[in-house]
Amino acid sequence: MIHGVPLPDGHLRVHRAPGHTVMEFHGEIDIAAALAILPTLDATTKPPKTLLVIDLTPTTFLDCSGLALLCRARTRLEERDGDLLLVCPHPLILRMLRILGLTTRLRPSPTLEDALRGHLRAAG
Repeated sequence: MIHGVPLPDGHLRVHRAPGHTVMEFHGEIDIAAALAILPTLDATTKPPKTLLVIDLTPTTFLDCSGLALLCRARTRLEERDGDLLLVCPHPLILRMLRILGLTTRLRPSPTLEDALRGHLRAAG
């Protein structure tokens, strides 16, 4: 993965910024996309104290495989004293997160700026 360049399957773009990494999920995140994203997700969540932002803004569909990626990232980061910020402006995905009781665990924000600002407030 080259900085800011999508993977060949087109479902993931990674941007590294000072203090955090942003993973944008693009298009339909189904089981095939999740399997393609998983190695990069695991590599990104391996170091201790990582701050990872998963941005679902470019996502058009998210099934249970995509939800599993989000939960896996949260768990791996918690185990390593890191944190996950989720950007999700999509009403249907937010509704699914609420129905499944995941909004407290994943704490979605509508924009990247809101997610980072909320993290700074919580850390400050």
